[in-house]
Amino acid sequence: MNATPVILIFDIGKTNKKLLLFNESYDLVYESIEQFAEIKDEDGFEGEDIIMLKQWMYKSFQEIMDNASFEIKAINFSGYGASFVFLDHEDNEITPLYNYLKPLDKEISDSFYTQYGGEMHMAKETASPILGNLNSGMQLYRIKKQVPAKFDSINTALHLPQYLSFLFTKQCYSDITSIGCHTHLWNFNKMEYHDWVAKEGISDKLAPIKKSDDVVDISFPLYHTQLKVGIGLHDSSAALVPYIHSFQEPYILISTGTWSISLNPFNQSTLTEQELQQDCLCYISYTGQPIKASRLFAGNQHEQEIKKLAQQFNTALDYYKTVDFNIAIYKNIIESGDLASIETYEEAYHLMIHHIIQQQVISSNLVLQNADVRQIFVDGGFSNNPVFMHYLAAAYPDKKVFAATLSQASSLGAAMAIHAHWNSKSIPQQLIQLKQYLF
Repeated sequence: MNATPVILIFDIGKTNKKLLLFNESYDLVYESIEQFAEIKDEDGFEGEDIIMLKQWMYKSFQEIMDNASFEIKAINFSGYGASFVFLDHEDNEITPLYNYLKPLDKEISDSFYTQYGGEMHMAKETASPILGNLNSGMQLYRIKKQVPAKFDSINTALHLPQYLSFLFTKQCYSDITSIGCHTHLWNFNKMEYHDWVAKEGISDKLAPIKKSDDVVDISFPLYHTQLKVGIGLHDSSAALVPYIHSFQEPYILISTGTWSISLNPFNQSTLTEQELQQDCLCYISYTGQPIKASRLFAGNQHEQEIKKLAQQFNTALDYYKTVDFNIAIYKNIIESGDLASIETYEEAYHLMIHHIIQQQVISSNLVLQNADVRQIFVDGGFSNNPVFMHYLAAAYPDKKVFAATLSQASSLGAAMAIHAHWNSKSIPQQLIQLKQYLF
């Protein structure tokens, strides 16, 4: 039996760690998923166990290379952003990987913004709201000010997707999709690193920038092969790649997971103070173009709420998956603005989605302005949720609302980004299957 030529993708989310194989037609032919317990940093705040992650990646890579059913042609990586892995002068990890949800000390924050022109000035120039450690550049700034000995021991700071690539190439690169993702590192007016990065000695810790669609040729003597290895992409930018290839008519993509991120590749307008104050920001696509985006912590909110509902109604945690859209409950909520009394899980769940959609509309409208968009695509977890999708369609009666059956968008995007280096076939025209929701 001939081995199937494939690309191997490691897709590392905060919850799920995935190994996926796509064939030359971009069909998913293999998937493995793991979850790891978080570990505590020196302050007791939980974060990624980077060493366990590394060991799993090496082990699973070895297993798949030993699988005679597949011929690995290339490897690429998709990972969550706002997270740095620090390497010392011998390229060993200086653990831990700090959790971007860890609060940033107010003294550190105040000192930084006082020195560099104030919060709104910095927010405008770096196209990002003030987000504490989610502005990943602030993680390096904090270490320099609070733990200078640790800062001095850092030789290279790699965003997580580029660290994943480093594990296989042993070469350090930075990538624009990670740098341009609410890091405070990038000046969107000048399209270069912000001045403060050099002034604080941060630039000395950053690897050279390599194009997002580039690869490194790496020999693996144990397997008598050479593979094309990508440098990794930030997962939100990776998720947009299949849509950039597939659609020319203006659209927004609502990429849903822990965060619900509305991305508009057709809106390059400058961020206003009001937009920044409402968690609007800019990403950079793998081709280097700014993409206006807004964020909502909707997936996390949903996760917390279903725990309460399961306890309240004595159901399984995933009972919500059995709930279909109920027009009568919807109308009752819309007409009354709420529910006077809640007797069933279904009513409670509809009301919860009602509140999430209200926030989602506010968030998505921020990127819909100044762009003639007629289509809304939803991928990720909420795309499989009929209650969410019907509510969203009702909220946008003048637009076509589609659930995109592209459940592995970030993984697929990472594979497509380096298409020219491993795949002799053309990219298929019908990669994304759409289901329209009417109301």
